[in-house]
Amino acid sequence: MIVLLYKFVHFMTEDINKACQILQAGGLILYPTDTIWGIGCDATNEEAVRKIYTLKNRTDHKAMIVLLDNSVKLETYVTDVPSIAWDLIEVSDKPLTIIYSEGRNLANNLLAEDGSIGIRITNEAFSKKLCERFRKPLVSTSANISGEPFPANFTEISEKIKNGVDYIVNYRQDDQRKVQPSGILKLGSGGLIQLIR
Repeated sequence: MIVLLYKFVHFMTEDINKACQILQAGGLILYPTDTIWGIGCDATNEEAVRKIYTLKNRTDHKAMIVLLDNSVKLETYVTDVPSIAWDLIEVSDKPLTIIYSEGRNLANNLLAEDGSIGIRITNEAFSKKLCERFRKPLVSTSANISGEPFPANFTEISEKIKNGVDYIVNYRQDDQRKVQPSGILKLGSGGLIQLIR
């Protein structure tokens, strides 16, 4: 049992080290998250974000989600975090993406046309550790071409997506569970909450 745990930690650490190298260089990774597999990059790097839009055949006015490992970091990337957001994050028992009205310190082409940004705090082992180690927010957008169904697990990801990234994380590739995207809420002024998904 101890040997298996050591191998698990060792291979996960290797994956995180390699993924961080690619992210630092402005590259794209394919990685498991707290929901579906995602295409990721440094969320502060406009050129890296542009590469994802190109790979997905997606227009850049459609914002993408950002992952953070800790809610404490929210105030670095959101101008005003409504007090209700802290409660929603704390009580949510499933992955929850919250759209905040004004993002900051992120790539401009990552924000929606109105300046808003969707951010999720991940508690999944790999993506959380990756965010901690990279020390910057990560883009997390579904690993599919725009308009095509999202992949429920690694085996459903197209070869075009796999060939279009610079590194594919090995961790959880054999996980056959069918997973769903996160719920999405948009927080407006005056505590208004809008259910998006």
